[in-house]
Amino acid sequence: MKLYVYDHCPFCVRARMPLGLKGIDAETVFLPNHDEETPISMIGAKMLPILEDADGHMGESLDIVHKLDGLAGPRLFGEDPTPAIADWLRQANSAINTLVIPRTPDPVYPEFRDPEAVAYFTAKKEVTFGDFDELRAMTEATIAEVEAALERLVPHLPDPEGASIDDILLFPVLRGLTIVPGLTMPDAVAAYTHRMADRTGLPLVAELRKAA
Repeated sequence: MKLYVYDHCPFCVRARMPLGLKGIDAETVFLPNHDEETPISMIGAKMLPILEDADGHMGESLDIVHKLDGLAGPRLFGEDPTPAIADWLRQANSAINTLVIPRTPDPVYPEFRDPEAVAYFTAKKEVTFGDFDELRAMTEATIAEVEAALERLVPHLPDPEGASIDDILLFPVLRGLTIVPGLTMPDAVAAYTHRMADRTGLPLVAELRKAA
């Protein structure tokens, strides 16, 4: 069984989390971000994650989570997300993207070790999110907005010793924020993020930089 992913991608992190949380064995394959041929040959679209197993190829992160969830132990990820978590993610999404997207094509992630991959990502995402230099120019105000949002998240944090669909949706977003220099998480949010990183085996950006 193989899971094809990008390390930066929150949807890919979703699909990887059950492997660590449930002790499921699968080979993780990082594709260069500009590799269109491989995913298109598997599922007909340039998107990851993709699960490859005896049944063939499966895309869509939550479908993969559901399938992996059934491979070991009791199901953990089948419930609907807590409304407060779903609402927080929806409300914070734009500001988080403004911070994270222009910083994402970083060789700390294996999919961006090739300069062609950086150029590919930048060209594609600037069409959707705007010029990266202009987004970076908004950093001070956007960090303040995101830090305020993180404070509002504190009362709704899941138990980091548990495992639920809330974790599958929330942790990838918080992990992505760890690429933003100068961003300070509230202690409770930082503790949750570090604990989930340990439990899932998915290092945060500071740990990735140390290992590079």
